[in-house]
Amino acid sequence: RLVESLAEAVIALPVEDYSLFQNTLMTKMIKKTPGVCGGHACIRDTRIAVWTIISLINQGGTDLELLADFPGLTAFDLLTIKEYYQSHRQEIDNLIDYQDQENYHD
Repeated sequence: RLVESLAEAVIALPVEDYSLFQNTLMTKMIKKTPGVCGGHACIRDTRIAVWTIISLINQGGTDLELLADFPGLTAFDLLTIKEYYQSHRQEIDNLIDYQDQENYHD
């Protein structure tokens, strides 16, 4: 019931407020928590790092494959991760490069 009420309230927002709501929600869904995944950006309260998902996408992973491989993720999570990447491309690319170098030396 709460979810239905929230959905109705969001749908009723004027266009400008609806856009602001979407941006605010997406911004709050990416978290950097000290001691969790090296303090790197993760989606919601998971231990799924943004760089991990972007790396898999760069390797050809599809949304359907990612959702199957990470049951805790939703399609909206993937959209949020991709949006974060667009705004923080250098940060995520650097993390992917670092992880690739670490794996190469192991």
